[in-house]
Amino acid sequence: MGGGYGGTAAAKALDEIADVVLVEPRDAFVHNVAALRALVDPDWLLRIFLPYDRLLEHGRVVRDRAVRVEEDRVTIASGDEIPADYVVLATGSTYPFPAKTNVHDTSEALERYRLTHEALAAAKRVLVLGAGPVGLELTGEITSAWPDKHVTIVDPADDIVTGPFDPALREELHSQLADRSIELILRSALADDPPIAAGTPGAFTVSTAAGKEISADIWFRAHGVTPVSNYLGDGLQAARTDAGLIEVTRQLRVAGHDRVFALGDISTADVKMAGRAGRQAEIVAANIRALIAGESELADYEPMPPVIVLPLGPTGGASQLPGSDVAGAETTAEIKGAHMFLDRYAELFGIAATAR
Repeated sequence: MGGGYGGTAAAKALDEIADVVLVEPRDAFVHNVAALRALVDPDWLLRIFLPYDRLLEHGRVVRDRAVRVEEDRVTIASGDEIPADYVVLATGSTYPFPAKTNVHDTSEALERYRLTHEALAAAKRVLVLGAGPVGLELTGEITSAWPDKHVTIVDPADDIVTGPFDPALREELHSQLADRSIELILRSALADDPPIAAGTPGAFTVSTAAGKEISADIWFRAHGVTPVSNYLGDGLQAARTDAGLIEVTRQLRVAGHDRVFALGDISTADVKMAGRAGRQAEIVAANIRALIAGESELADYEPMPPVIVLPLGPTGGASQLPGSDVAGAETTAEIKGAHMFLDRYAELFGIAATAR
């Protein structure tokens, strides 16, 4: 269940050996990794929406929403029930636009991105709430596309990109933000949200809790992950935490259930990143293969060490990679920033590079 990064990878890996049914309400996969690039450069827009029709060779994709899931069946919004020997929960999370869109129809999503692009292009001053990876990446995209725009980032945290990262990563990012004349206001939240909706045009002035006034023509929220797990039936509810996450074992099985797995943003297995969801999908697929074959020995998922690749536009950014020092703009652009993994996901969905 769920046609995001983890769900599609698991479905693809199991397609040869099982009767796979992927339940997903969207009409196309959204490559969220490149969504912020598509916001500032509309030439990317059509390239981040990838149809599901070539994902599976043997299985099928059901465009609907799961409303109740038990360990042996999934009930969808239409009222139909889909029986299952194994269930994989991969419904991900919601996040504020434009990093993610909650619109299920591609044409509507494209229109919203285009309208927001026009509003952003016309703005002279931009306010971004959140100095985490998404807030910095959004700021990097904006200042790469429009170097003359004034961008202010506000966050109550003590520093940017909090978490178990090397201080050298933050130092490198601070240096690049300063080179772009980004105004960074830390240790103080806004006293109140702006008076207009996020992503819509309109001049306004707000104040931080410390009394500093900020004027802008458009603003974006870059914080607030909400797991999508409100469909669990009575048999699975005990595994759901107060935060909406699903407790899993080291084999990524839902706690207390041998044939139900959870991965990605809804699981307690690791931090929430697309690359880790893909790795978890590999483990889930391998374990389901083993169970189908009658094997009792299953693979464990090992949480990854602190790793991040954070572009600031196509040519900027910094990365912390396993077993190496913090990398700067050139390496970050080579790993991710220049291409945003577009070809990798086009190949997964059976779309030739020339067709995009």
